[in-house]
Amino acid sequence: MQLVRSFVGSYTRPAASTIGVFCFAMPDEIEVSFVMPCLDEAETLEACIRAAQEAIETGSLKGEVVIADNGSTDGSQEIATRMGARVVEVPERGYGSALMGGFQAARGRFLIMGDADESYDFREALPMIEALRAGADLVMGSRFRGRIEPGAMPWSHRWIGNPVLSFIGRLFFPSPVSDFHCGLRGLSRKAFEALNLRTTGMEFASEMVVKASAHGLRIAEVPITLHPDGRSRAPHLRRWRDGWRHLRFLMTLSPRWTLFLPGLVLLGVGALLLALVGLGPLALGSVTFDVHTMLAGSLFVIVGYQAVTTAIAARIYAFEEELGPPVAWMGRAFEVFTLERGLLAGAALAGVGAFLIGQLTWHWAQTGFGPLETSVTLRPMVLGSTFIAVGIQTLLMSFLFSMLGIRRRRSP
Repeated sequence: MQLVRSFVGSYTRPAASTIGVFCFAMPDEIEVSFVMPCLDEAETLEACIRAAQEAIETGSLKGEVVIADNGSTDGSQEIATRMGARVVEVPERGYGSALMGGFQAARGRFLIMGDADESYDFREALPMIEALRAGADLVMGSRFRGRIEPGAMPWSHRWIGNPVLSFIGRLFFPSPVSDFHCGLRGLSRKAFEALNLRTTGMEFASEMVVKASAHGLRIAEVPITLHPDGRSRAPHLRRWRDGWRHLRFLMTLSPRWTLFLPGLVLLGVGALLLALVGLGPLALGSVTFDVHTMLAGSLFVIVGYQAVTTAIAARIYAFEEELGPPVAWMGRAFEVFTLERGLLAGAALAGVGAFLIGQLTWHWAQTGFGPLETSVTLRPMVLGSTFIAVGIQTLLMSFLFSMLGIRRRRSP
């Protein structure tokens, strides 16, 4: 799937005037791979490769520079080859695709990733490598604990976008990371293989942190400096589109906060309202709650139950597609809540509702199908309809849960 256009092994310690001179080494001798995603970065690629090579020299590292090219048409590949980097063609477009292709082709025990636009100085990766040697699985750069040079980041990103998204990330997935979207970071090869990263776009940056946090990997953070990028063209990043994609990804992987807990609150409030006015009007001072309150309670119960069951379905889907972290309760839940038990529960709830409405219908027939007193007869109608709606939802979601829980055989 990937075509290696040129290969040069570990980097030796040349004099300053001979940077770019390499010698071949066996793959298992390479400790660090600097991986850069690249799409038309001819203006800045040479400087970035040189900085990575200087980091290799300064740290006396056995390392390599890997350029994960995503279809450049400006001669970036030739520049990388001339500089002694290894070019890996990644046909599938996307930030995540390029990095995964580069990681898979890299031969280092540690992987350092960073953009090829001069916004990051790869020489600042040396403390990251020390942290990885000390046992960290993932080392994040932090622009907020480091320095952001004037003009390097729009004010909306610096004071709103990145802090808000990082806060949401820490809230949903507790971790020590202060800068969820810093592009300069490092991880061990073992961590990369264990995380099984899947997203192909900008969400890749969030997925790495989310999964590392959920799997209990050791995460460290290193202050770094963000520089203005050296490109004359507009960046590939799209402010609102990619910001929303990050937020959407975090929300999707944490249905507990976005669906389950809000749904549980609605369900509880609705059930309380139905219980309070289910037998008759409830007067609190000058305020009387009656059948209209029951209708609102019924709506809360139905919508809340739908949110809760949808959250469970989303969690199962994320787990089965290996997007979300594993959870211990899910395997046990599949053993207890089988399709057959779900169908029985749904049928029982719908049966209770049908019984209540049937009783009302029988009473109506006894009156010759004439007018009924609304304040009395609407109560069993609302309760019966609520039970039927919840029962049907249980039946449908039982089928969906069962389908999502099927263990599919995947080709390697």
